[in-house]
Amino acid sequence: MLNLAVPTAVGGQIGMERAGPEISLAPGIIAEFGGFPITNTLLVALGASFILMTIAILFSKKRATIPGKFQAALELVFEKLLALMDSITYDRKRTERYAPVVFTIFLFVLTANLVEILPGVESLTIDAGGRHIPLLRSPSSDLNMTLALAVIAIVSSHVYGAAAHGFFRHAGKYFSFKNPINFFIGILELVGEFAKILSFSFRLFGNIFAGGVLLLVVSALVPILAPLPFLGLEIFVGLIQALVFSVLSLVFITMATETH
Repeated sequence: MLNLAVPTAVGGQIGMERAGPEISLAPGIIAEFGGFPITNTLLVALGASFILMTIAILFSKKRATIPGKFQAALELVFEKLLALMDSITYDRKRTERYAPVVFTIFLFVLTANLVEILPGVESLTIDAGGRHIPLLRSPSSDLNMTLALAVIAIVSSHVYGAAAHGFFRHAGKYFSFKNPINFFIGILELVGEFAKILSFSFRLFGNIFAGGVLLLVVSALVPILAPLPFLGLEIFVGLIQALVFSVLSLVFITMATETH
C-alpha cells in the first residue's frame, strides 16, 4: 500500500501530509450485501455492464435498413473487426460463430480499461475505518476481475473445442494413455492452459494498475496540464490491451477447434 504525500511545514520542520487516496493492490470494500463484499471495482464493473447492455438493447431496437451516421460508423467498426477475425479463422462462418464471445470480451475490457481516465475515478474517496478508499476504481486494476475474464476466455475455448470435436476427443488432447510420450505431452498441454490464465490476468492487471498509479502520482505532483500526455497514453494502452486480450482469446478458440 502506498500513501501519496506532500511536504508541509509544521513548526519550522518539514513533515508529510497525506494527499489523495491510498494506492493498494487489493480493491476497496465500500459496502456489504448479505455478507457479500461490494468492492469499488465490482461497482464500476456492474455499471459498465449495465451501460453496454443498455446501448446494445437500444441499438437493436432502433436499427434501420438505411443506416444513419451513428449506425453506419458502428457497422464500419464491426466490419473491420470481423475482417480482423477472418485473418485468424480464415472462415467467415467460424468468425460469426465466435464473434459474440470475442466482441463481448473486447467491449467489456475496453470499457473497463478506459473508465480510469474519467473524472472522479480513483480520486473520489470515502472513509472506511480511517482509510481513504477510492469510491470508483477501474475493474482491470483488480486482479480478481482480470482472473475471472481470463478464466472465461480459456473456458470458452474449451467449450468451442468440445463442441467441434466432441468432449472425449477434445479431452484426449490432455489425457492420453496411448503411450508415455503422449501422456507427458498431454500433461504439458494441460499445464499450458493454466499458464494462459495466469499470463492473461497478470498482463492486463499489470498494465492498467500501473497506469492508474502513474496518473495518480502525476496528478498529485503537477495537477494542471502535466497529466494530459499520460491520459493520451492510457487511452492508447487501454485500447491495445483490450485488442490483445480479445485477439488472443480468438486465437485460443481457433486452435481448440482446429483438426489436428
